[in-house]
Amino acid sequence: MTVAHILADKSAEVVSVSPDESVLAAVGLLHERRIGAVLVCEGETVHGIFSERDVVRGLAREGPACLDRPVASLMTADVQTCRPDQPIVEVMGLMTDRRIRHLPVTTDDRLVGIVSIGDLVKRRIAEAQDEAEALRTYITAG
Repeated sequence: MTVAHILADKSAEVVSVSPDESVLAAVGLLHERRIGAVLVCEGETVHGIFSERDVVRGLAREGPACLDRPVASLMTADVQTCRPDQPIVEVMGLMTDRRIRHLPVTTDDRLVGIVSIGDLVKRRIAEAQDEAEALRTYITAG
């Protein structure tokens, strides 16, 4: 099973903000959309990713003053990506090793979607349930 299978089941919409958007506005968007991260983009160029963790780090360092700063000042600029053809297990390992919860999906440096660790776990659970059901059917039919 690959990342492409997850993207096929998700909305194609990728929520993003511009680098000069305020942290407060981005936090409002995270809350409104009930998501944990947004991409920071200008056009189709991804400059970073802004997550709940970035907000917490900013608040710990600067207090509420960080809310008036631009997202670019707190975002994670070193964005790890994955490809649609990568196996889910491989991407889960990457996310675990790097301690990240959201990965933009790219093809030829073009953004095609985003996946979260929750998306991956949900798919793996569904696979495990399907395998268990197939085994039950095999055993009871034999």
